[in-house]
Amino acid sequence: MTAPTIERPTEQAATEPAQAPRRKPRLVGVDAARGASLLGMITLHSLYEADAAGNPTWSAAVFSGRAAAAFAVLAGVGVALATGRRRVTRADAPGTVALLAVRALAIGAVGLVLGQLDTELNAVILAYLGVVFLVAIPLVFLPTWAVATVGVLLATAGPFGDHVLLPHLPDPLLGDPTFARVFGDPVGTLIELAFTGFYPTPAWLAYMSVGVVIGRLNLTRLRVVITLLVGGTVLAVAAHTASWLLLHRYHGLDRIRAAQPASGLSVEHTTELLKLGGDGNTPTSTWWWLAVDTPHTSTPLDLLGTTGTAVAVLGLMLLIGRARHKITRRLAVAVLLPLSAAGGMTLTFYSAHVLFINSDFDEYDATTGCIVQLVAVVLLAVAVRYTAGRGPLEAIVTMFAGRARRLAVAASARRESRSAARAADWAELWSPSSPSDAPPEPPPDSAPDADADSEPAATRSPRERRAARPDRSRWRRSSRHRPRHDEAAPWIVSDALWQRVEPLLSEVRRTGPKRPDDRQALCAVLFVLHTRVSWEHVPVELGFGSGTACRRRLARWQASGVWQKMYEVLLAEIPGADRLAWARTVLDARFVPAQPGGADR
Repeated sequence: MTAPTIERPTEQAATEPAQAPRRKPRLVGVDAARGASLLGMITLHSLYEADAAGNPTWSAAVFSGRAAAAFAVLAGVGVALATGRRRVTRADAPGTVALLAVRALAIGAVGLVLGQLDTELNAVILAYLGVVFLVAIPLVFLPTWAVATVGVLLATAGPFGDHVLLPHLPDPLLGDPTFARVFGDPVGTLIELAFTGFYPTPAWLAYMSVGVVIGRLNLTRLRVVITLLVGGTVLAVAAHTASWLLLHRYHGLDRIRAAQPASGLSVEHTTELLKLGGDGNTPTSTWWWLAVDTPHTSTPLDLLGTTGTAVAVLGLMLLIGRARHKITRRLAVAVLLPLSAAGGMTLTFYSAHVLFINSDFDEYDATTGCIVQLVAVVLLAVAVRYTAGRGPLEAIVTMFAGRARRLAVAASARRESRSAARAADWAELWSPSSPSDAPPEPPPDSAPDADADSEPAATRSPRERRAARPDRSRWRRSSRHRPRHDEAAPWIVSDALWQRVEPLLSEVRRTGPKRPDDRQALCAVLFVLHTRVSWEHVPVELGFGSGTACRRRLARWQASGVWQKMYEVLLAEIPGADRLAWARTVLDARFVPAQPGGADR
């Protein structure tokens, strides 16, 4: 893509020659929102967090907590776009799991490498984000309403669960995780990455859930874009208003300060936490801590407010990308071009930013260093966009993830091929055929393809006789299992058996389209039991219909108790037919002592 626009003029597209299908273009608004969050994080880390009076600076007030939350929400949007904006089916599961897992491990490995460099920024997000990516993999298999439910529960009820759980967990080190910590104390490192660190997994999984839901929407529709912008703004304002009312009108601040001695924090630290934010969680001395909305406190109002801001920023960028007037279109290009270019290489530029602010090259003051980094990121991003197309770390992660996906898909295809081949072999061996249809095995000393005028077999060499002998390996292989022509396959329900079980199966009825025949469905069930093939590989040549439909029929039979009734009916016929070998029957019994105080028998 050569310009940050969503659509191309119709006249230009009509005059260009036809070309081969290309990769689907990226949504510029999503990349621009991601670039805005990246530049916000760079600004936040480069400038001072508080002024001389201890109050948050403008950069902290605007970007603290919000930029990182937008980063996580847009990561969820990227997951939804990578999985086709739909629920992943079981057939696509191996490739999707491999793609997302390798991407998560690669991002986490980059975070561990940055932590290994002893950076002064003790809040590198990549290692935490890798854990969240791994935990978020099951979300792609859920319907959209279920993903939304998970996000709402994690954002509203999750902080209450953390409030109960945190006192029972070890205190975090609050340092960047390294390979030494991972291998030296894997359990403690995992607990910090998942619960007690700067970016706890439950809170960030809520952000990811919101992103997956948004990514499955049609982001090119104006109604969806306006809903994101307005809905996100309303949510952010409502969360901040609710926090202010709880803390000031209902005296939540007074209760927090009254519980300060039990929190283990000093008065200064408590005041700083209320003004500037926390380190991922809040003290558990009182439930009123859950009413604050300061950054990185992972309270319900903090999660809802930062989520609303992230959604509103995404809606704004998508709305800017829809500009159609000549002047507004040029302004939109001027805004979206640098942001979308930087948003397409967030992993590379975030890693370079962390390395720069902790290196000897950062000899500037706070403001100058921030401006230098922002200008460098924008210029390099635009240059890479029009040359290489993507950043080096993005290319490496994409290469490994794509390779893992192809290997997983190939392995799954091999398994399905073996299962389908096994089902086809069984169907061929037990397919009904007349005696004349089965090719007879040729005599040992005959040569079917020999010519009448050819050289006699006695004058040929042993090698020539072996070459002229027909291949009997298939006959040897299948003669052990090949049935006689008058023998029925073991999964074929006989007429006598069907007369006994048909009344039981006919009790289960449902409305809707025409159902497959119950007898054929029962034959399909027996076929799967005998051959152990998957339901989707039941051969249609057998006439049983869809294997998936037969599996659903089996589930209804099991739920209605048909199998138990069938077992009782068939078992009752065994003694009358003298087919029960009483001489080989074992009678078992147990003696249980009577409970004291029981009634006399």
